[in-house]
Amino acid sequence: MNIRTKIRNDAFLPERAHDTDAGADIRTPEGFTLKAHGSEIVATGVHVELPAGTVGMLKSKSGLNTRYGIVSEGVIDEGFSGEIIVKLYNLSDHDYMFQRGDKITQLVVMPVHYVTYEQVDEIRGGERGTDGYGSTGR
Repeated sequence: MNIRTKIRNDAFLPERAHDTDAGADIRTPEGFTLKAHGSEIVATGVHVELPAGTVGMLKSKSGLNTRYGIVSEGVIDEGFSGEIIVKLYNLSDHDYMFQRGDKITQLVVMPVHYVTYEQVDEIRGGERGTDGYGSTGR
């Protein structure tokens, strides 16, 4: 499946490192410092035309997350054609310097169900019922 993509002159085309990777790496077009316990909004210069019936999920890069405490999350709706903007959060006690071209997040394109919501008086639920967090023990 090809995804039509428009990029600014200074931007990078999203790309998967391996053929079987679910996510395509999104890179920063400029360097910046992400302060400890801070956040930064990065304009990537990338626009995508998502196929009908899909959604784009921005997901943290596992290396940035596990090694440096840097996370990202976002949703790109099928009809959105604007620039992909990424908000990065630094959960660590250390500043992190990004260089131009560094990977900052990944774009995962997935099928989506367009559901409607109906108000009811009761929810049938499943065998778990209303048992929530911690209900299965350690």
